[in-house]
Amino acid sequence: MTNTVIKFGTDGWRAIIAEDFTFDNVRICAQSVADYLRDTGAAELGVVVGYDTRFASEDFAAAVAEVIAGNGLVCYLCDRPAPTPVVSYSILVQKAAGGVVITSSHNAAEWNGFKYKPEYAGSASPEVVAELEKRIVRIQTGGAVKRISLAEAQSRGLVRKIDPSAPYFEQLGKMIDVPPLRKAGLKVVHDAMYGAGIGYFKKLLSGDATQIIEVHSERNPLFPGLARPEPIGTNLKDLMAAVVQNGAAIGLATDGDSDRLGVVDDKGEYVDQLRVFGLLALYLLDIRGWRGPLVKSISTTSMIDKMGKLYGVPVIETPVGFKYIGPKMMEANALIGGEESGGFGFRGHIPERDGILAGLFLLDMMGKLGKPSSQLVDYLFSKVGPHYYDRIDLEFPAEKREEILQRVRNTPPRVIDGEDVVRIQTEDGFKYHTADGSWLLIRFSGTEPVLRVYTETHSPLRVKRILEAGRQLVGV
Repeated sequence: MTNTVIKFGTDGWRAIIAEDFTFDNVRICAQSVADYLRDTGAAELGVVVGYDTRFASEDFAAAVAEVIAGNGLVCYLCDRPAPTPVVSYSILVQKAAGGVVITSSHNAAEWNGFKYKPEYAGSASPEVVAELEKRIVRIQTGGAVKRISLAEAQSRGLVRKIDPSAPYFEQLGKMIDVPPLRKAGLKVVHDAMYGAGIGYFKKLLSGDATQIIEVHSERNPLFPGLARPEPIGTNLKDLMAAVVQNGAAIGLATDGDSDRLGVVDDKGEYVDQLRVFGLLALYLLDIRGWRGPLVKSISTTSMIDKMGKLYGVPVIETPVGFKYIGPKMMEANALIGGEESGGFGFRGHIPERDGILAGLFLLDMMGKLGKPSSQLVDYLFSKVGPHYYDRIDLEFPAEKREEILQRVRNTPPRVIDGEDVVRIQTEDGFKYHTADGSWLLIRFSGTEPVLRVYTETHSPLRVKRILEAGRQLVGV
């Protein structure tokens, strides 16, 4: 049927629209889900299908629904674009066997993706991904895709339209006391990055003294002015300007599918993702008084390790991706799981990243501490010491991947920026720890042809030097 190799990365399968991300390939993915659920005896529970604001996402979602229904399964199809955490939570609401989200999250405009969420409403584990990929190959090599028209599926009750937002808002009210945030009189700028989170903070927090100002709050699949809808400093110039111009207390940015959070303080300064992870963990431990394990990916902050020691809770490290973090959160009953990309999940919610809930927690932290957002990091550093981070992304020709990999594998550094390398991890990429507590990580992206070089250290002056050392190591 097709010769496209469909491989799931750190969270779902992503590809260029109309090149590999075609209706035929999306239907093959949907058929693999139907086959998997039938084989595991969960087909009668149905499937939630949602989508973001990218080009034709609603049409790809309809194609998924036609296949799910064509296999005799009930499909709960979202009636509007919705954040990934909202779609995921709908799996629990509908007591469904799983869910599909048409999104490629933070990727550039020409990309789209297919995320599968099992019954626990988080990223599919490596074991589930392997089962889906096995069935995809089987379908591609002679299997059949069953489908019926959307109109027929609706008339037979196999496709049921849902608004996923109302039960999600109710759930947020269980995680945090929302009325005081509405009454707090905060001025908050929300940058939805033209994505699925448009209007969510406004609907949650408007109606009293708090004011929500929105930027990039209309659907535009081209993401104009943004390299990609990823909430990192280089993409948040408009948010920084809006915070300063409006005298806002904080700026919150959600990525294309709102499972990630970016933060700008009241001075218009970007607060990097590692510091945000530290703040959220500190909020739960110090202000909410929660206790439990902290789960972190290998690419994120060592502040979490220090906080584990400070508050007497275990820290669990995983490879990059919520397909590892989410299952570990459930297994350990962790209070938070986080990764370097700005995705954070919380106990009592879903084992899934949620940029909206993370933003609400930060607003509550400001109120409980009585501090402006620009002083939160100082409070964090008073607990764990100063930490400075950055990352560079290096594109490379696909045919050079093995050559780069061998170069890094065969020439491990003994010294980085004058500090001895005391430990090397190779579970996911190559992570070098130096004697002063700094680290350098080199790893290939799981979703794009990109090599990422990361560092965290105790001095802002050392960040660029360590990143340059990493660039020289990979030779790109």
